[in-house]
Amino acid sequence: MLIPMLYEALVAMAANRMRTFLTMLGMMIGVASVVLMVAIGQSARDAVQKTIDSMGSHLFIVLAGSANSGGVRSGSGGLNTLTADDAKAISELQGVNVTAPVVQARQQLVYGSINWNSDVFGSSADYLIARDWTIAQGNAFDESDVRQSRRVALIGSSTAETLFGNDNPIGQTIRIGRTPFEIVGVLGSKGQSLDGRDQDDTVIVPLSTAQRYLVGNRWRSSVRMILVQATSNEVMPQLEYDMDALLRQRHKIPVEGDADFSLNNLAAIAETAAKTAQTMSLLLGAIASISLVVGGIGIMNIMLVSVTERTREIGIRMAIGARQRDVLSQFLLESLMISVTGGAIGLCVGIGGAMLVGSIWDVTIGISWSAVVLAFSISAFTGVFFGFYPALKASRLDPIEALRYH
Repeated sequence: MLIPMLYEALVAMAANRMRTFLTMLGMMIGVASVVLMVAIGQSARDAVQKTIDSMGSHLFIVLAGSANSGGVRSGSGGLNTLTADDAKAISELQGVNVTAPVVQARQQLVYGSINWNSDVFGSSADYLIARDWTIAQGNAFDESDVRQSRRVALIGSSTAETLFGNDNPIGQTIRIGRTPFEIVGVLGSKGQSLDGRDQDDTVIVPLSTAQRYLVGNRWRSSVRMILVQATSNEVMPQLEYDMDALLRQRHKIPVEGDADFSLNNLAAIAETAAKTAQTMSLLLGAIASISLVVGGIGIMNIMLVSVTERTREIGIRMAIGARQRDVLSQFLLESLMISVTGGAIGLCVGIGGAMLVGSIWDVTIGISWSAVVLAFSISAFTGVFFGFYPALKASRLDPIEALRYH
């Protein structure tokens, strides 16, 4: 029974090829839009998450306070209110994995006839652990280098390419400001930060060395920030409270007083950014889904026209023994075939479009197969839903009146 009905549906569709194609076009556009928009939204969410992950996992950034001079306030880190001893005290709190005190400065780098301006960070050996940063070449400095204020440096991959091109930088000497440093390692690639800064355009040196040679007298005994890596996300709320209480106690600040430091929870920032990206992805998918509804209305319209055109045919079928459910099934099947065929073509267009966008923008566009299955399923459901009324109308025609129809 199904095979003859399929054949009849194909004959009916082939009888008006252009009309059938235009009806399918609505479903093609709808499914393609859903797949493409969800893929782009997923790609944006993955890019945001990757950028956040590059900052380090379970990470707090404790910034020094801001200065206020003549009513003009500097940004966080403007005052030297944090010290390496604060970092050591924080490291003894429960839930802390590592801490890394940090000073920072912009410095001119010189190698031979090449010079470059870059961010220079002075920190402890635990800085790489806190940032989840790997070594691509060479080795990291250790705590003995920090204690002895050795003039050794780790450089980012972008800095290495700028200064050395394809040459091996390990063991080479560069000048940071006026001070020579030996390069002992090249950092693995991190990519851009949340503010668009190239994290690989960087130099990391021992904290004591930076305080002695690079940042001036102001930061000799203090640090600009402290990186604190927690053991897990679960301990971070309690750890944030404990750090605030500890630093207030050490700095003699009452609970109700203004702190001379600020605590930034990157896990909370990451969660907010992830939710925002997810909401945007769902919004794009919802907007694209409107096309499916429009395509469904197009199917209903064409099927109603088809019922009107084939009224006499329906009357003949019923006169020779076709039941109402047979007519209902016939028109539902036609509607389903139009929507499913349009949906299948739309899937190919959507996946191809996502790949084309990825190649043009030079980004990785991840195809959400759950969205693919959902879009195709909705297209099939749309065909049944919007085709049901025309099919029901056809099945309820009076055979005698249908035979009289011209």
